[in-house]
Amino acid sequence: MSTILVTGCNRGIGLELVRQLQERGDTLIAVCREASAGLEASGARIIEGIDVADGEAVQQLREAIGDEPIDVLINNAGILRRDAFGSLDYEEMLEQYRVNTLGPLRVTEALAGNLREGSKVAIVTSRVGSIEDNGSGGNWGYRASKTAVNMIGKNLVHELTPRGIAVALLHPGLVATDMTHGTGIPPAESARGLIERIDELNLENTGTFWHAEGYVLPW
Repeated sequence: MSTILVTGCNRGIGLELVRQLQERGDTLIAVCREASAGLEASGARIIEGIDVADGEAVQQLREAIGDEPIDVLINNAGILRRDAFGSLDYEEMLEQYRVNTLGPLRVTEALAGNLREGSKVAIVTSRVGSIEDNGSGGNWGYRASKTAVNMIGKNLVHELTPRGIAVALLHPGLVATDMTHGTGIPPAESARGLIERIDELNLENTGTFWHAEGYVLPW
């Protein structure tokens, strides 16, 4: 089976990805800032103390991985800070950008040498990052960070396709996590859809912005 590295997996969607992939026989490397009891019980190899927004921490991750090949890299770590026009906190907006946008780029660049021909890179983004699909506004920092990471993903397509590595931008759906205050579908359901999309990812459909349910989202 595959060696799969997942960031941001101490709870929610990331934890469910680890559980389901581990259960089907893949080798999991679970990366997080602090491991939860659920993650510790998963049986995955855990590398904690990693903040994807911190360059030194990501360098520590690269050193911990060494030369180990990675078949699938899932950039799942992300944060949401609620905001509203008229009282925007620009430092919080930058924090979201550092985690949600630059985090996947930092991790992918740091581990690029561990990816081989046939490897895959998945970025868990959000449909709120779609410019065409923005019908409600709000969530200024989060939306902008997800729009930007979609561009990061498209740039990675150009960088990695010559090496035979496919990239997917994946919207998990509205998922009942701490981030959404429990509103949405169960994380297990979202994780199943994300895994299906990653399994289907190849060089012919690389660079696509997918909903976890399987349909293409507009940019």
